[in-house]
Amino acid sequence: MKESHSIPGLRRAGAEDAGPVTSLVRTAYGKYVARIGREPKPMTVDYSHRIAAHQFWLVEEKGAIIAVLELIPEPDHLLVENIAVDPSRQSSGLGRMLMAFAEEETRRQAYRELRLYTNDHFTENIALYERIGFRETHREPYKGSQTVYMSKPVR
Repeated sequence: MKESHSIPGLRRAGAEDAGPVTSLVRTAYGKYVARIGREPKPMTVDYSHRIAAHQFWLVEEKGAIIAVLELIPEPDHLLVENIAVDPSRQSSGLGRMLMAFAEEETRRQAYRELRLYTNDHFTENIALYERIGFRETHREPYKGSQTVYMSKPVR
């Protein structure tokens, strides 16, 4: 699989990556379980299905998966369904690089808008998304919290 030149170790995920991706996502989102009183949605999905059905990217370093990015093409936008970074690599800029890559993909696939959603209790994520140009569009109740929907025009 072709590696991106913008992020060392970035490649498309394959079926063989489902187990390690599941482990990484569970580790990355584990810190939120106590905060919201349940497992966040990304901890509950079947990644073998997701990798086959969506545009799924991962970052490898020394043979280990350290970050993932899941994109879903919609009729009028590209959706960031999931982004997860190994806790030991959080605050290193890797998440920001993956979001920049998502913007590049938005342009490359001829979309003009990148969207995402997150939990209202994930305040540090909302703050990051706002810093990189996303704006909240609306909120909806979800399992005792609110889903925050955000959008960014991409030209």
